[in-house]
Amino acid sequence: MISGKFFDWYETTILGRPRLVLLGIAVFVLLFASQVPHFRLDVSPDSLVLENDADLSYYRAVHARYRIEEYLILTYTSSTSVFAQENITAIRTLQRRLEEIESVESVTSILNVPLLQSPPLSLQELRSEIRTLDHRQTDLNAARLELRNSPLYRNRLVSSDGKTTALQVNFRRDERYHNLRRARDELRERQLSEVLTLDQRGELARRTLAFKQYTATLTDQQNRDIERVRTIMQEFQSIAELHLGGVPMIVADMIRFIRHDLRTFGVAVLSLMLLLLAVGFRRVRWVVLPIATALLTGVCMLGFLGLVDWRVTVVSANFLSLLLIFSVSLTIHLIVHYREVYECNPDRSQLELVGDMVRAKGVPCLYTVLTTIVAFGSLVVSGIRPVIDFGWIMVLGLALAFVMSFTFFPAILMLLKPVGSGAGRDVTGAIAMLFVRVVQRRAWLIASGAILLVIVSVWGITRLTVENRFIDYFKPNTEIHQGMLLIDEQLGGTTPLEVILDAPSDFMLEPTYDDSESEFDDEREPSITETSYWFNSYMLEDLERVHRYLESLSEAGSVVSLVNGLTVLRELNHGKPLETFELGVLFKRLPAESREALVTPYMADDGNQLRLSVRLYETDPTLRREALLRKIRTHLVDHIGLETAQVHLTGMLVLYNNMLRSLYESQILTLGVVFLAILLMFALVFRSLLVAVVAVIPNLIAAGLVLGIMGGCGIPLDMMSTTIAAISVGIAVDDTIHYVHRFRTELLSGGCNYQTAMLRSHSTVGRAMYYTTVTITTGFSILVLSNFVPSVRFGLLTALAMVTALVADMLILPLLLEKLKPFPLPLQRGSNSRR
Repeated sequence: MISGKFFDWYETTILGRPRLVLLGIAVFVLLFASQVPHFRLDVSPDSLVLENDADLSYYRAVHARYRIEEYLILTYTSSTSVFAQENITAIRTLQRRLEEIESVESVTSILNVPLLQSPPLSLQELRSEIRTLDHRQTDLNAARLELRNSPLYRNRLVSSDGKTTALQVNFRRDERYHNLRRARDELRERQLSEVLTLDQRGELARRTLAFKQYTATLTDQQNRDIERVRTIMQEFQSIAELHLGGVPMIVADMIRFIRHDLRTFGVAVLSLMLLLLAVGFRRVRWVVLPIATALLTGVCMLGFLGLVDWRVTVVSANFLSLLLIFSVSLTIHLIVHYREVYECNPDRSQLELVGDMVRAKGVPCLYTVLTTIVAFGSLVVSGIRPVIDFGWIMVLGLALAFVMSFTFFPAILMLLKPVGSGAGRDVTGAIAMLFVRVVQRRAWLIASGAILLVIVSVWGITRLTVENRFIDYFKPNTEIHQGMLLIDEQLGGTTPLEVILDAPSDFMLEPTYDDSESEFDDEREPSITETSYWFNSYMLEDLERVHRYLESLSEAGSVVSLVNGLTVLRELNHGKPLETFELGVLFKRLPAESREALVTPYMADDGNQLRLSVRLYETDPTLRREALLRKIRTHLVDHIGLETAQVHLTGMLVLYNNMLRSLYESQILTLGVVFLAILLMFALVFRSLLVAVVAVIPNLIAAGLVLGIMGGCGIPLDMMSTTIAAISVGIAVDDTIHYVHRFRTELLSGGCNYQTAMLRSHSTVGRAMYYTTVTITTGFSILVLSNFVPSVRFGLLTALAMVTALVADMLILPLLLEKLKPFPLPLQRGSNSRR
C-alpha cells in the first residue's frame, strides 16, 4: 500500500484538483507534440554496427584511401541479349537519364567501360587511347565477347548468359559529410583512451549534433534521388526487367519499412486494443480512457525524441507499439480493481473509488514498471548501438507511461460519475476458475509439463545460432530481396569482403633498374617499382596466388584485384608476363581513365598496400562468416607465407559478422543481468529470497521456451530477436508481481488459507492478467504484416512468450506458492490454517 503521508499529498494534488492537473498535462503534451515533426529515423550502416568497433574505423580508412563512394546497382535483364540493338539504345537512354540527376557523378555501364581487346591493343596503343563500346574503331562482336569473358567484367558487369547487365550509379562525394564525421570521430576515439575535459565534451556534443543534422539532410536528398531513379526505371519496365540494389537503396527502403511499421502498426495496435477493450469491459469510458492515456504517452515520447534529435533505428522502430501496449496494460489493472471495488461498494463516492484504486495498485504498478525498466535497461550492456538506444528509449517511455497512468487517468476519472462493468457474460472469470481447478486437481500434470518445457528449452538453446543471411531479413516480394537475389545469381554475389595486404613493417626497398628488353627500351627513368613493395613482377606472383585462392572458395563469386587487369595486359603482351621495368613504365604512361579502371581501386598510391575485392554469395546456405574469415586468414599466413600483421579483412561482411558474433554474448549477458536484477527486486519487494525465486521461475520458463523454440526451429538470433528474452521477461513479470502481491494481500487479510488465496487471486487479479496478456499478444501479433522479417519474428515470438508467461503464472506460480508456502500466515483459530 502507498504510505498514508504520500497518499494524502497525492489525494490533495491529483485527485483534489483534477482540472488543474489536466490543464498541466495538456500544456506538457502540446509542448512535446510541437516537436513531433522533428522526429527522425536512422538506418544508416553506422546504426547497424557495434559501438566503438575498431573494424569500423579501419573500414572507413580503407574506403577513404581507395576513394570508394556509395553507389546504386541497377540491373537490366532482357529476354534477349543485352547487346541487341534495341537494348543498347535503351541502356544508352537509361544511362543519360540517370546522369541528369544532380547528385549523380557518373554511371558505369557496358557503354563506357574500357575495352582492351576489341580489337586487342598493343601496349603502345594502350598509352594513347582507350576504346569503349561506342568508339568508332571498336569491333562490336569482339566487344560482346570481351564484356562477357574478360576477367575485368565477367559476372560483374554482364551475366554469363549475356541477358543481364548492371549499371553502377555513382554519387558525388560529399566532402562536408566526411569532414563532419571525421571531426566527430576524432573526439570519440580520444574519449576511448582519455577523459575528455568539459570543453571537449561540449565540443563533442556540438560535432555530433552537426553531423546528425547534416546526415538527416543528406538522407532526405538521397531518398529523393532514389525515388527519381525508380521513376526513371518505370519508363523501361516494358522493355526489360529492372531491379535496384546497393546500400543507399537498402537504407531508403528500410526507412520506408520503419515508417510503415510505425504508422500502420501504431494504428492497428490501437484499433485492436479498442476492440478488445470494448469486448472485455463493455463501457465507453473503459475503452476511451486507456487509449487516450496511451496516445498521450506516445505523443510525448515522439516529441521528446524529436526535441533531442534521438534517432530511431531498425531495432527500436517498434518502441511506439510497445509503449502503447504497456500503457494500456497498466490502465487495465487499474480498471479491473476499480470495477471490483465498485461491484462490492456501489454507494461509495468517486473519490473513494479512485483513491482505493490508487492505494491498491500504486505499489504493484510501480514495481512492475521498475522491473520492466530493469529488463529494458539490461540492453545497454549489449555493446550494440541500436540495442543500447532501444533500451534507453524504452526506459524513458515506461517511466512516462507510469506517470501518465497515475495522473491523467485518475484525474479524468474524478470528473466522471462512478460506474462499474457493463452487462454480459463473465468469460474471464470462467477462464480464471478453469485454471484454479487444474491447479487443484492436476498438480502432477503441471509439474510434469513444466519439467518437459525446461528440457525442451535447454535442448533448443544449445542449438541456438547467430548465423543468418541479410537477404532473409526481407520478404521475397520486396525489391531488396529480389535485387539481391538477382545480383547474387547473375552478377557474382552481393556481400562485399575486402582483403587488404600490407607491406611488411620493416620493408625498405633499394632502388633497382631493370635492363630487360621491352617495347619501352627508350624509357630509363625511376618509377613506382623503386618504392613499391608489391608492384613488381616478383611480389605480384604472391598476389596472384592470393587471388586464385579467393576465387577457389565456394562462398566467393566475383574477385577483383590488380590480377584482373594484369591478366588482360599479359594477353596484350602476347601471353608474356610484364617485367618489373615494363610495369613501372606502363603505370606511369597509362591514361587516367585506364589507371582508374585497372590500378587505383586496388593499390595504394605508394604501392605498399593492395586491396582485393571479393563478393560473396548471400544466398549460399552454407555461408558461415566467422569460419570463412578465420579460414582465409589462416591460409594466407600458413600457405601463402604472409605475416599475420600484413593481412587485414574488412568490408560490410566483417562489420556484420562482428555484430552477429556479439549477439550471442549479448543475449547471455542481458538475460543474466535482467534475471539477477529482477530476483533482487523481488527479494527486496517481498522481503523473501524464497518468494523471489518462486516468482522468477515462471518467467524463466517463458523466456527459455522462446529461445528453445528459436534454436529448435533453426531461427537465428538477429538484432531484434536478441532482445526478445529480456523484453518478454520484463513485460511478463508484471503479471507475476500483481499476482504475488494480491496473493500475499489475501493471506495477510486474515481468514484465508493458501487455497482460498489462490481462488481469490485468480478471480480478481487473474482477470486483469488475462486482459493484459490478450491485449499484448494481439498487439505483437500485428507485426506479422511487416515487410521486415525480424519484426515479424519479434512479434510472433514475443506474443508466444506472453501466452506462455500467462499460463505459467496461472498454473506453475500458484502451485509453487501452495506447495512451498513462502508467506507466513497470521495467527488464526483452528489447526488447519496453513492448508
